[in-house]
Amino acid sequence: MKILSIQVGKPKTIEFNGKQITTGIFKDPVSSPVMLRTFNLDGDGQADLKVHGGRDKALYAYSSDAYLEWKKLRPQDEFPSGAIGENLTIDFLPEDQIYIGDTYEVGKAIVQVTQPRFPCYKLAAKFQDNEIRKQFMKINRSGVYYRVLQEGFVGVGDEMKLLNREKSTLSIAEVFRNKGK
Repeated sequence: MKILSIQVGKPKTIEFNGKQITTGIFKDPVSSPVMLRTFNLDGDGQADLKVHGGRDKALYAYSSDAYLEWKKLRPQDEFPSGAIGENLTIDFLPEDQIYIGDTYEVGKAIVQVTQPRFPCYKLAAKFQDNEIRKQFMKINRSGVYYRVLQEGFVGVGDEMKLLNREKSTLSIAEVFRNKGK
């Protein structure tokens, strides 16, 4: 699992369904290594810390190959790295082989798998389409949230190296399927 791109972004206010909402889902790529801290990457921010960010959602990674499915399902939309709001776009992120509690070294940081992502209305707001939340569940590619166990710099090209496997727990894919019902 290799980092193809890193994205950060500060919250901004947009209009959706006639209402103003503030969201941190819009992410822009960075070209140099970024410091990964306990609560997020330097330069990143979340608008609603009750459901986004925090210790157990400090970092969000999404698989690049999932964008092929998105492009088929939504040919009218653009899907550059970061389109789903992820901080790290990974070449291949096999959610069915990643378990809650698994620990990885990435760059100089150490992170631990905490949960899959479930789509909220802010994904719909970004794409100006409520249907995308159902499509996210249908595609069955959630991405992975991590907590930071050791702060450090991460950069494009860094590999995510498994340090400890917690195979006695559920995989990200299993949690996503079970809670998505």
